[in-house]
Amino acid sequence: VNDATPPPSRTRLHRCLDSPHKASQGYPDSPFLLALTHDHHFVFTTFLTKTSTGLIIFQAVSHIAKMATQQDLQDLIRLMTVTRKMPMLQAMTSIKALQAVDLRSIKQISEASLPTVQEALKDDKVARALQNACKAVIRRNATQSSSPPSGGGVLKRGSSISSTSPVSKRAKSDVFMTGPVEMTPQELEASLELPICTDEDTIKKTVIETNRAPLVLAFAVEMLRYTMPEQPLSSRLSLGQAVVSANSRSKAVSLGLDKGPSADQEGYGEGQPRVKVMGREVAVLKRSGYEWKGEERSGDEKKDGAGGSQATSATTASTLDPAPTPTATWSTSPPIIMKDSKFVARAIHLTSPSQRKYLMESLMHNHPELKSATHNAWAFRLKPPENANWLTQRTMREESFDDGETGCGDLMLKVMREAGAVDTLVVLTRWFGGTMLGPDRWRLMRNAVTSALGERMRKTGGSISLGGEALWGLDLEAMRKAQLGTTVGGYGSGKQLQPLTHVVGMHIHRPEAARSYLLRSFGKPSPPPADETATSPSKKKAVHKTAKVLEAEREENLGLLLGALRLLFDSWADHLDVAELDRRTWAWYCAIRPEVDSGPNGWGGKGSVKLVDLLKLRRGDQS
Repeated sequence: VNDATPPPSRTRLHRCLDSPHKASQGYPDSPFLLALTHDHHFVFTTFLTKTSTGLIIFQAVSHIAKMATQQDLQDLIRLMTVTRKMPMLQAMTSIKALQAVDLRSIKQISEASLPTVQEALKDDKVARALQNACKAVIRRNATQSSSPPSGGGVLKRGSSISSTSPVSKRAKSDVFMTGPVEMTPQELEASLELPICTDEDTIKKTVIETNRAPLVLAFAVEMLRYTMPEQPLSSRLSLGQAVVSANSRSKAVSLGLDKGPSADQEGYGEGQPRVKVMGREVAVLKRSGYEWKGEERSGDEKKDGAGGSQATSATTASTLDPAPTPTATWSTSPPIIMKDSKFVARAIHLTSPSQRKYLMESLMHNHPELKSATHNAWAFRLKPPENANWLTQRTMREESFDDGETGCGDLMLKVMREAGAVDTLVVLTRWFGGTMLGPDRWRLMRNAVTSALGERMRKTGGSISLGGEALWGLDLEAMRKAQLGTTVGGYGSGKQLQPLTHVVGMHIHRPEAARSYLLRSFGKPSPPPADETATSPSKKKAVHKTAKVLEAEREENLGLLLGALRLLFDSWADHLDVAELDRRTWAWYCAIRPEVDSGPNGWGGKGSVKLVDLLKLRRGDQS
């Protein structure tokens, strides 16, 4: 530790020195990792040699640091421990062996001959897998570096190109901590974008082959756009994977493949908030402070004429209300604009239902532009009077009016309940831009109402607890395994259980893993076997597809599946409430899921799914 050491790292280092046993457990706070990060001299000999593992790691790092650049070494460690899921000790030993044959970086390993890598690692399978991973990294970097600049095109899988560095567009991981490194919300959401195609003619002709778990995930991710529109894609992927994990674990127990209570039943999710997804409750973790936006933008007060977050408008209610009140002040949200549709919300104090009419008339008088709006929906909540008795109303009074914006009134009341807002009237105005927004409109309306309520509470000095925070789905099974010091992994994730190396914080279902699971899970059905008795010379030989072709095929099928689901949910979204849509989603999944063998033989089995069957479930298409 010296004066150049960043203060946070210095604190972490002192904490490690107080707990030497951490070095043998592979904790990411171990000093040798900090040494790699900040290029300090290796002054930790005494500390690291207190354990045999520490001695081996120290010797390996000391040897490697003399022969490789800092960045090459970090990239190689990250590839082995994060991408290849290799334990830290094994990774360091492998890197030392590769250095012995003059292979110091990912590029050098990718360009080396396979026998050279095999000779260094003494394991043909591991050597081949590592070299393939290195080649994949080089190809991906080359593709991203040759991408057109902002506005010049679209990345593969539909990720829009921005002016940010290509590196920021992919899910980045850090070997020194669990999970991805710091990314802006916009970068994270863009890196997770999924393909989608809503061409009905193509969908009707498509048949895919998959097993049941990823199909549940696809249903959940798409359904959550409608039932929890405030959740970003990263949260929807995490929550969907939590449902898949819970369902798969229950199925494993019912088939006798696993036994005993689940981690949830053992209390690992106790005290955490819960949400219901496809009829199953899952424990979640709130992502406090995570703010993201879709395609919408905030308008300008002068340009859009609708006020800003600091804007207020005075309404003299005394001339309109039989019971005169002091001059009231509206709190106004910034305009939110998407595809030429504009949303603005306003909130004001209300003490009696009779005031609503006069307050709104005064608002329209002071802001005549509101009369040209497509919708002016409103909602209010009033607490019961203090002198209430059994003859009078003693419950919270709530009323709302959609004004043609289906479901808007109920949404405003829900947001007000979450915020604890009482004696408050909210007016939500929308100018329709000519393009249907789908489920995005729920998020935009919520954001506008939340902003107006937040501004009102700030002005009045009241406290507010706004709902609608972004969520992570908790991986309770991984929590239990981590506490027991066994293995980490999850049911229905498409991954084998991996040895536990280090744990920081609570285990969540990572959206990057869920996205990867979707992208590799939807292939085309295998062709029927050729007739072996046929002797015709025109009999075609089987064509073997390359890995690249298969990857593109699976991605295309995922886009068509999500497109079919989008069309299905669009047809029902305005006719079913959230609870009913959630309930029906499971029934729709059961109607089209692939047929597999019953019992343990069917575990993980694949079958065919005709996407046209999803379209037949749309409202109006059912017989």
